[in-house]
Amino acid sequence: MYDLPPDLDRLRTLRTWYAMWLGRIDQAIQAAEQEQAAQQRLEQQRAEAAPDWIVELGIGQGAPPVDVHIGGCHMAGKRRRTINREQAVELLDQGVTACTHCRPDTELGILG
Repeated sequence: MYDLPPDLDRLRTLRTWYAMWLGRIDQAIQAAEQEQAAQQRLEQQRAEAAPDWIVELGIGQGAPPVDVHIGGCHMAGKRRRTINREQAVELLDQGVTACTHCRPDTELGILG
Protein backbone atom coordinates (compact mmCIF):
# COMPACT_ATOMS: atom_id res chain seq x y z
CA MET A 1 0.00 0.00 0.00
CA TYR A 2 2.25 2.89 1.23
CA ASP A 3 5.34 0.85 2.08
CA LEU A 4 4.76 1.23 5.81
CA PRO A 5 6.25 -1.28 8.20
CA PRO A 6 3.85 -4.07 9.12
CA ASP A 7 4.53 -4.25 12.86
CA LEU A 8 2.72 -2.20 15.48
CA ASP A 9 5.85 -0.90 17.29
CA ARG A 10 7.34 0.72 14.20
CA LEU A 11 3.96 2.10 13.13
CA ARG A 12 3.54 3.75 16.54
CA THR A 13 7.08 5.11 16.32
CA LEU A 14 6.30 6.62 12.93
CA ARG A 15 3.04 8.06 14.29
CA THR A 16 4.91 9.70 17.17
CA TRP A 17 7.62 11.00 14.85
CA TYR A 18 5.16 12.58 12.43
CA ALA A 19 3.01 13.99 15.22
CA MET A 20 6.15 15.64 16.63
CA TRP A 21 6.99 17.13 13.21
CA LEU A 22 3.41 18.25 12.69
CA GLY A 23 3.63 20.13 16.00
CA ARG A 24 6.87 21.79 14.89
CA ILE A 25 5.35 22.75 11.54
CA ASP A 26 2.28 24.18 13.27
CA GLN A 27 4.53 26.27 15.55
CA ALA A 28 6.51 27.52 12.54
CA ILE A 29 3.28 28.45 10.75
CA GLN A 30 2.04 30.31 13.82
CA ALA A 31 5.34 32.20 14.15
CA ALA A 32 5.29 33.11 10.45
CA GLU A 33 1.68 34.32 10.71
CA GLN A 34 2.54 36.46 13.73
CA GLU A 35 5.57 37.90 11.94
CA GLN A 36 3.48 38.67 8.86
CA ALA A 37 0.78 40.35 10.98
CA ALA A 38 3.40 42.42 12.80
CA GLN A 39 4.95 43.47 9.48
CA GLN A 40 1.54 44.49 8.14
CA ARG A 41 0.82 46.52 11.29
CA LEU A 42 4.21 48.22 10.99
CA GLU A 43 3.62 49.09 7.33
CA GLN A 44 0.17 50.45 8.17
CA GLN A 45 1.61 52.57 10.99
CA ARG A 46 4.30 53.91 8.67
CA ALA A 47 1.73 54.78 6.03
CA GLU A 48 -0.47 56.53 8.57
CA ALA A 49 2.47 58.38 10.12
CA ALA A 50 4.11 59.40 6.84
CA PRO A 51 4.07 63.15 6.21
CA ASP A 52 2.75 64.44 2.91
CA TRP A 53 6.09 65.94 1.84
CA ILE A 54 9.68 65.71 3.01
CA VAL A 55 12.90 67.41 2.01
CA GLU A 56 16.15 65.49 2.10
CA LEU A 57 18.97 67.57 3.50
CA GLY A 58 22.58 67.60 2.41
CA ILE A 59 25.74 67.49 4.47
CA GLY A 60 27.58 70.53 5.63
CA GLN A 61 26.95 73.95 7.05
CA GLY A 62 23.28 74.80 6.97
CA ALA A 63 22.35 71.34 5.64
CA PRO A 64 21.09 72.59 2.25
CA PRO A 65 18.02 70.93 0.73
CA VAL A 66 18.95 68.25 -1.81
CA ASP A 67 15.75 66.48 -2.91
CA VAL A 68 12.02 66.83 -2.39
CA HIS A 69 10.10 63.59 -1.77
CA ILE A 70 6.54 62.49 -1.23
CA GLY A 71 6.18 61.41 2.40
CA GLY A 72 7.07 57.76 2.87
CA CYS A 73 9.37 57.59 -0.16
CA HIS A 74 11.82 54.73 0.31
CA MET A 75 14.58 56.69 -1.44
CA ALA A 76 14.66 59.56 1.05
CA GLY A 77 17.83 59.56 3.13
CA LYS A 78 18.09 59.81 6.89
CA ARG A 79 18.75 63.56 6.93
CA ARG A 80 15.31 64.96 6.21
CA ARG A 81 12.53 67.07 7.60
CA THR A 82 8.80 67.34 7.09
CA ILE A 83 7.53 70.18 4.93
CA ASN A 84 4.10 71.30 3.80
CA ARG A 85 2.80 71.51 0.23
CA GLU A 86 3.68 75.18 -0.20
CA GLN A 87 7.24 74.61 0.97
CA ALA A 88 7.59 71.68 -1.43
CA VAL A 89 6.41 73.80 -4.36
CA GLU A 90 8.73 76.64 -3.33
CA LEU A 91 11.76 74.35 -3.06
CA LEU A 92 11.05 72.80 -6.47
CA ASP A 93 10.65 76.30 -7.96
CA GLN A 94 14.03 77.22 -6.46
CA GLY A 95 15.64 74.33 -8.32
CA VAL A 96 15.81 71.67 -5.63
CA THR A 97 15.70 68.29 -7.34
CA ALA A 98 12.50 66.25 -7.34
CA CYS A 99 12.97 62.58 -6.46
CA THR A 100 12.90 60.50 -9.63
CA HIS A 101 11.23 57.60 -7.82
CA CYS A 102 8.26 59.18 -6.08
CA ARG A 103 7.93 62.16 -8.49
CA PRO A 104 6.68 64.89 -6.15
CA ASP A 105 6.74 67.39 -9.02
CA THR A 106 4.12 65.34 -10.88
CA GLU A 107 2.04 64.92 -7.73
CA LEU A 108 2.19 68.68 -7.14
CA GLY A 109 1.24 69.41 -10.75
CA ILE A 110 4.57 71.04 -11.60
CA LEU A 111 5.80 70.30 -15.09
CA GLY A 112 9.54 69.76 -15.15
